[in-house]
Amino acid sequence: MFVVVGEALVDLVGQRGSRTLVAHPGGSPANVALGLARLGDQVTLMTRLGRDAFGEMISGHLRSSGVRVEGGPAEGTSTSLAIATLAAGIASYDFRIEWDIGDLQPLPIETRCLHTGSLATALAPGRTQVEDLMGREHQRGRVTISYDPNVRPALLGSPQRALPGIERLVALCDVVKVSDEDLEWLYPDRQDEDVAREWLSIGPALVVVTRGGRGVYATTAALELHRPAIPIDLVDTVGAGDSFTSGLLDGLRRADLIGASRRDALAAIDESTLISVVDAAALVAAITCSRPGADPPTATEVATANAARSPTATTAPLGTSRGISPPTTDPELAVPSASAKQGRHR
Repeated sequence: MFVVVGEALVDLVGQRGSRTLVAHPGGSPANVALGLARLGDQVTLMTRLGRDAFGEMISGHLRSSGVRVEGGPAEGTSTSLAIATLAAGIASYDFRIEWDIGDLQPLPIETRCLHTGSLATALAPGRTQVEDLMGREHQRGRVTISYDPNVRPALLGSPQRALPGIERLVALCDVVKVSDEDLEWLYPDRQDEDVAREWLSIGPALVVVTRGGRGVYATTAALELHRPAIPIDLVDTVGAGDSFTSGLLDGLRRADLIGASRRDALAAIDESTLISVVDAAALVAAITCSRPGADPPTATEVATANAARSPTATTAPLGTSRGISPPTTDPELAVPSASAKQGRHR
């Protein structure tokens, strides 16, 4: 089972300058949990929701796809909002968020992976509880720990202020996924590959960097992998990076590389398996980019898209050692096609 800890909120999405906003359930950790559930994984989201219409909408949305939701609704708490304005399909955000999750209990015994990141690890007072949970689980060594910093500069102040906390969490993790834009903001004078290798040296077994038109870079102690980006027809980028994360974790699970007993195997992942896992994650994100909102695909949709792209890929389950064709992917990975306008989103 996967446990995801972090914010669930409502994205109010509209075109820049528009007076009409449409409400969509969102929040980076909630999107990861949703993506995992739709791919067929057992997942619990530990979050905080208000006792209001937005909270009911989010919990109903998540539970309808199989996510177990814990931690809400809470008395006196309002469901958080993110106002997402779109320009050429690319989202920019303004947040109205409260994050106080209270004391977090030890994870259920059946848990094999803990994932967190984004605002849940950046905003007081809840970030302290999340970091404490990560520290306890790291010390116990019972689960794979996954982290996506998903940097939001408007809420973090300066890189100098944010960086110590992010590096402290990286050191507690087994898997880290980060965008090149995150790294550019955190380390403006350094190459993303150098930072990824440095992060690898302080704790993780695997670091994956999504790099826009330059594709994906992934590194372990024994491997450095580059995967190319290919053109996509972009609808919008809401939730796309989170879809990549859910696809990555699902792919590692399918390759039997999730769980504390599999950490050495994860660190020793072979190249063909890593290619397959990374490309599968990119395909999950690509499907999300092809439709509005944070709407990750089901396992059936992924299988259909995979079969349509490559006849030889139909016999290879996602996450096995057979590599699939480099897929269309999320905005952190992809080059929009000629029919789509250029743009980037973290």
